[in-house]
Amino acid sequence: QVQLVESGGGLVQPGGSLRLSCAASGIGFRFRTMAWYRQAPEKQRELVASITYGGRTNYADSVKGRFTISRDNAKNTLYLQMNSLKPEDTAVYSCNTDVPRQDYWGQGTQVTVSS
Repeated sequence: QVQLVESGGGLVQPGGSLRLSCAASGIGFRFRTMAWYRQAPEKQRELVASITYGGRTNYADSVKGRFTISRDNAKNTLYLQMNSLKPEDTAVYSCNTDVPRQDYWGQGTQVTVSS
């Protein structure tokens, strides 16, 4: 059974940090390129970062130098370390494969950056 479960979101002040996790099952995680996406209110979902099974990473320009994507293939878990957070990072963050599948979307985790 396919399941992607995101966690780690919350309310944080500008300049703060959060670490998101995505526990995966049923998708052959260790062989897949995985990605984090986000969707802000009234905006389209956008790709934030991706990582190949070998660890090669790619980032949206808006998060380069602030966010770090990583993975633990032994734990079937994807991570997103977010530093120097800005109000414009406020969104629901979700994980999926690099070519997202509709049936893989989970509930996501809300990140709110506000003072």
